[in-house]
Amino acid sequence: MPTQVEKAAQFQALHQRPEPFVIANPWDAGTARILTGLGFSALSTTSAGLAFTLGRRDATASVSREEALANARSIVDATPLPVAADLENGYGHTPEAAAETIRLAAETAGLVGGSIEDASGDSSHPIYDFHHAVERIAAASAAARALPFPFMLVARAENYLHGRPDLDDTIRRLQAYEAAGAEVLYAPGIKRAEDIRTVCASVSKPVNVLMGIKGVPPLTVKELGALGVRRISIGSGFSRAALTAFLHAAREVIDQGTFTFNENTLYMSELVDLFGGPKK
Repeated sequence: MPTQVEKAAQFQALHQRPEPFVIANPWDAGTARILTGLGFSALSTTSAGLAFTLGRRDATASVSREEALANARSIVDATPLPVAADLENGYGHTPEAAAETIRLAAETAGLVGGSIEDASGDSSHPIYDFHHAVERIAAASAAARALPFPFMLVARAENYLHGRPDLDDTIRRLQAYEAAGAEVLYAPGIKRAEDIRTVCASVSKPVNVLMGIKGVPPLTVKELGALGVRRISIGSGFSRAALTAFLHAAREVIDQGTFTFNENTLYMSELVDLFGGPKK
């Protein structure tokens, strides 16, 4: 198993390649093992996937920092790949809270990257004021730089996920987050190719684009790379796909009294092989 320092260097190098890479999003140790076996080069947690696993609503501060970092630790322990995390708003409104979350993410969970968003969690004021948001990223960046390895801090501008499709303000925020020390820029919810291109051209650090969201045009990895994207995440996409299949199967049983869903599932032996365990 590579050391944290080795994984950090590997993760940093992925962001420096001229072509984009896909960072897959498991929600537990088992899905991390599967994604590793499929050949992905890096992983990141999904806050929504974790909330669903715990039987809670996403985006309601229903998952504590301790729970999120424990989940991240279980994923780190399950794979030799670099692992980053969706750290929401840093589990606190202050710059100090964001900085402490970055420190704990590295020191207790073994992570080599993580994102801090500018969504406040307050429905009446969903996005932090500009200057406060920048201060939070600056504090998180200082905490990342204090670590003994390169920690890929992702700054998220959340306008488009909260009913504020303001491209100019989003770019202004991303540029300020870059100046404050963020290593990766991310504006989830942007869908149009021309907007993605504009964002990528407006900053010098790598841009992450979310493809695990409904309504996004079917752009390929190659097409996203041509737009300037350097990292592509799935977010809750794999988790929602799994839950969708589960729901369809359960509805078939309860509504129709049939079990045809079994015909489209993997054999137990195939699943065991994915986890590298003994065959039965």
